[in-house]
Amino acid sequence: MGCVPSTNLSDSRVICHSSNESEEYNFPHQTNTTMSQQQQGNPVPGLFIKCYNTSTYEARTNSSKKDKRENSQSMEAEAQTGRPNVKAPVTDVQFGPMRLHQDQLQVLLVFAEEDEQSNGFRWACDKAGFRCNIARTPQSALECFLDKHHDIIIIDHRHSRYFDAEALCRSIRTTKASENTVIICVVQRHTDREESSILPLITAGFTRRYIENSSRMACYNELIQLEFGQVQAQFKLRACNSLFTALEKSQEAIEITSEDHVIQYVNPAFETMMGYQIGELIEKELTEVPINEKKADFLDTINSCIKIGKEWQGMYYAKKKNGDSIQQNVKILPVIGQGGKIRHYVSISRLCNDNNKVEKTCECIQAESQTDTQTCRHKDMRKGSLDVRSTTSRGSDGSSQRRRSSMARVHSMTIEAPITKVINIINAAQESSPMPVAEALDRALEILRTTELYSPQLGTKDEDPHTSDLVGGLMTDGLRRLSGNEYILSAKQTHQVVGSLSSPISLNDIPPRITQAMENEEQWDFDIFELEAATHKRPLVYLGLKIFARFGICEFLNCSESTLRSWLQVIEANYHSSNSYHNSTHSADVLHATAYFLSKERVKQTLDPIDEVAALIAATVHDVDHPGRTNSFLCNAGSELAILYNDTAVLESHHAALAFQLTTRDGKCNIFKNMERNEYRTLRQVIIDMVLATEMTKHFEHVNKFVNSINKPLAALEENGNNGDGESIKTVLRSPENRILIKRMLIKCADISNPCRPREQCIEWAGRISEEYFAQTDEERRQGLPVVMPVFDRNTCSIPKSQLSFIDYFIIDMFDAWDAFADLPNLMEHLNNNIKYWKGLDGRNLRVLRPPPE
Repeated sequence: MGCVPSTNLSDSRVICHSSNESEEYNFPHQTNTTMSQQQQGNPVPGLFIKCYNTSTYEARTNSSKKDKRENSQSMEAEAQTGRPNVKAPVTDVQFGPMRLHQDQLQVLLVFAEEDEQSNGFRWACDKAGFRCNIARTPQSALECFLDKHHDIIIIDHRHSRYFDAEALCRSIRTTKASENTVIICVVQRHTDREESSILPLITAGFTRRYIENSSRMACYNELIQLEFGQVQAQFKLRACNSLFTALEKSQEAIEITSEDHVIQYVNPAFETMMGYQIGELIEKELTEVPINEKKADFLDTINSCIKIGKEWQGMYYAKKKNGDSIQQNVKILPVIGQGGKIRHYVSISRLCNDNNKVEKTCECIQAESQTDTQTCRHKDMRKGSLDVRSTTSRGSDGSSQRRRSSMARVHSMTIEAPITKVINIINAAQESSPMPVAEALDRALEILRTTELYSPQLGTKDEDPHTSDLVGGLMTDGLRRLSGNEYILSAKQTHQVVGSLSSPISLNDIPPRITQAMENEEQWDFDIFELEAATHKRPLVYLGLKIFARFGICEFLNCSESTLRSWLQVIEANYHSSNSYHNSTHSADVLHATAYFLSKERVKQTLDPIDEVAALIAATVHDVDHPGRTNSFLCNAGSELAILYNDTAVLESHHAALAFQLTTRDGKCNIFKNMERNEYRTLRQVIIDMVLATEMTKHFEHVNKFVNSINKPLAALEENGNNGDGESIKTVLRSPENRILIKRMLIKCADISNPCRPREQCIEWAGRISEEYFAQTDEERRQGLPVVMPVFDRNTCSIPKSQLSFIDYFIIDMFDAWDAFADLPNLMEHLNNNIKYWKGLDGRNLRVLRPPPE
């Protein structure tokens, strides 16, 4: 990725002249910035420009010629259009059956100094009727291009002392707007040495080179050739975006292959029909001939038609990813290309509609089993998935009869889960729906019948190894490695009990330094690391005492303060201080975030006192005895915990179980001992549910349920003008199901809120979690275990990239939803600032936590 060299500008401006207006754009001074900050709504990912001028424009009209002359001594950017008497032409371009309208071309000239060459191109633009801008510096060129999106950019590469032309070209190419821009490189004419290679220029992003020739007609001819050559070709390519949009949104399954029948493109409808994910079908051949026809004869039939340029339409079978064969109605069209030869084949497919067959089969089953008429409403429940052939042609007549009888009993069952009711409603809707709607409902049913309804399918994100490794490490239980050397985690370690601890400290006897460190614990910007240092890495006891006292936990539990202190000490003693991240400081940080969220007005309206108590306790114990390794590691290592919990939510189950074991084993620290039995059971279930909610494999399920059950209904009430309708809002907030979702969302956000903390805290947490992942990778390699997150190699890992991947995949959507519910503008501001910080480091190709000192 190219970067523009550092440029010190005292004053840069762009002066625009046209037939009826004159504008001067001033660039006020700025500090180091990224170009992604320069234009709101038009970010430039990964481009870092070190400059001293901001990118915003302030327009002042009618600048005088005197002002222009006074500022021309400094490095400036000028923009001039053609003469007033040149009319801006609009050209019609024919692109297949499409008729496109091409507006007046825009040209950007990047020349540090005015000379005959720049004047030649300027004159040529004037003669051709093109709009022309002249930029003198790299950053003014970028500014002008991002503002106007020129069709042609001509960069002076003759004098490297002014700026690096190749670096500027690379910088422009990093922008989305440059995708269809033609960039020309003006190079010196050398008659005394051998011709140099053009490959470095092509690699930098130039379209072609122009050997300097200041002749006006030479410049004019160059522009005219570009207009009717590369520029027009790029203009047609831009129009292809609309065609691909139509293909992507089409309900018909479309497949494009090469002349050798190798798949080059399929649209989402085709992927859905065949059961594949994005990109899996490229370079594959899926066609399978019907069972009752010979392959050679069938292919000859098709080829005899399409090889002579005619379309073929008929029925054939295709094999889905899971191996099932599906019958399709297919139209295959040959596409003639270069040399008059067939270069592609386009097939348009539609599933054969067997609904009538299925319906008749189901009716037959119902009649033969003499099912009560009331249960006939279930006969369509499996429509579309019942294999008719399997009930009519396989096995003997007797076995077929038994199968039909068994199927009848299944259809007559009255047990219905909510998802079954939804499927039945959709099936009923299909009966009277037109074909496009029925097919769309078929796709909806296919999705509903999957087991992972809330887990997103990775698209472009999984191409990023950081995202892929994070998702693999956090959202899977690993690959079982059944060998003779299973790794045994020290799950049998002796946990400290009250008797071995120092005397409990009274809340009133907390040392002044610790008291001072907790002064602003009710604020989001509270510094947990200052408390960690003041307490010698024992922040949980002190912060827990203060927060639990503020929420009246002892009064609710009917326990003494000394019992609470002993419990906090036992819990903190079972966090591993040797872990760089999952230690008692992390627990205290999550406790603080939980308390902060509980204090928000919308949350207070929703939760009962028992919910608040459960949330604070769950936050305190949610990672107790964490070994500093992921669930995937424990499953791969064959640890005792993984075996105990069947490789499912291993750590979260252990945290919840151990928390209650530690609490109830000794009356001196049993904060639940005075509770009424039913109330204790309710509290216990809420705590367990919240701790289990921190398991990342259910992340998207929790977030999506929260959005669909809470965010969207509340937004609908607001849109309908029901802001003041307290009862309607209360109905949404106070239902038992939604309160569970809110509590899960609360602790999830508290658990991974590091990117929403003030920058220094965010950086510190990023360093700690990275070190823990580095240590896991080191141990996996020592033990010969599968490396769950290979990208977390301490020698090669980019921490900024890993943070950006985590934020992009897990944080942004979740906190957008939580902010919409709880109103957390300060958190979102920190999040945005931290994203900019990590992008700034990544844009400079830095892999560390902080930039090197200037």
